[in-house]
Amino acid sequence: MPQVRLIGPDGDNHGVVDIDTALQVARQVGLDLVEISPNADPPVCKVLDFGKYKYEAQKKANAAKKKQKTQDIKEIKMRPGIDVHDYQTKMKAMNKFLDAGDKVKVTLRFRGREMAHQDLGMDVLKRVQADIAEIAKVEAHPRMEGRQMTMVVAPK
Repeated sequence: MPQVRLIGPDGDNHGVVDIDTALQVARQVGLDLVEISPNADPPVCKVLDFGKYKYEAQKKANAAKKKQKTQDIKEIKMRPGIDVHDYQTKMKAMNKFLDAGDKVKVTLRFRGREMAHQDLGMDVLKRVQADIAEIAKVEAHPRMEGRQMTMVVAPK
């Protein structure tokens, strides 16, 4: 007959008993026999109300889910010939995203003959990197993907 370590409804330890005895104890109290840790030797079973146990576990899971902050990836799009004021506006938005704890993907799109001057685009991304060095770190260094150059930065 298989043995289990039985814990009563009020948390008291009944020791190692066979499964039939454990089920009998649970029926007498009018509760369920629930296997708490199946990998233990012998397995640990507890006498409790299973519906209430499931409800408490769900409540705990929801509370943990509510506390965690998901990290989104925001995207900032620029061009190689970006003007000073436009650049400052984009940097202000990027700082706001980084302060909120989000990652930022900086995309530099090349059109037409701009493809011949990829060094200008690299200069813009280096400038972005230098401007946000104290609040963020570069997670994915600048690289070309077709007609656009991308870089990902994450808050420190």
